[in-house]
Amino acid sequence: MEPVLSVIMTRPDSESLLERAFAEAVERVDDNDEMATRVLDAAYEQFCRMGIRRSTMEDVARLAGVSRITVYRRFATKDALVEHVVRREFRRYFDQFFSDIKQARTVEDRVVLGFASALRAIRGNPLIGGLMAVEPEVLVPSMISDGGRTMAVVRRFVAGQLRSEQSAGNVSGEIDVELVAELMVRISASFLVTPSHLVDLDDDEQVRDVARRFLVPMLEPPRK
Repeated sequence: MEPVLSVIMTRPDSESLLERAFAEAVERVDDNDEMATRVLDAAYEQFCRMGIRRSTMEDVARLAGVSRITVYRRFATKDALVEHVVRREFRRYFDQFFSDIKQARTVEDRVVLGFASALRAIRGNPLIGGLMAVEPEVLVPSMISDGGRTMAVVRRFVAGQLRSEQSAGNVSGEIDVELVAELMVRISASFLVTPSHLVDLDDDEQVRDVARRFLVPMLEPPRK
């Protein structure tokens, strides 16, 4: 299998995995295929235990208590299975993100909580966070060596949130939301890819303080 998610996270001729996960979270798409869910649950557990590279379709079938043929009927290749598992985790991330920012009363609070939510959810996810810690050669190249497509997807998501805040009158129309989103995403990605020796990313208050001091000011109109 190729360096994982360079294939499944960003495809040049189709909607990316992140885009589909976001759309599913917004549209509340549900998968009613119980057998597919059973296989995905087993694959998630297997990948968390052994990593993606060392796991086989046979391993997943054994853990799910089904035949290998049953797994292949739902997911024709290992890449397809990995794609569905990772997409489901990103879907859960977006679900958690929207849940976390609901408690915020101001746009500043939404930026702070959103930043903390993103770092916590991804770093704490047994699969995504585990891959970054244990198999960085599997996940990190797809984040930084895909011509910027993965980051562009996340930037569009953040820019869309900021644009909604502009439409609601919570952010000045003078703000370049695309540029602000770009900077916010790059800061987040840097913390995820290269752990900090200065900021304790396991300390939510420290993470929120960073957002208050350095991300929130990006929403202020430029000085004349």
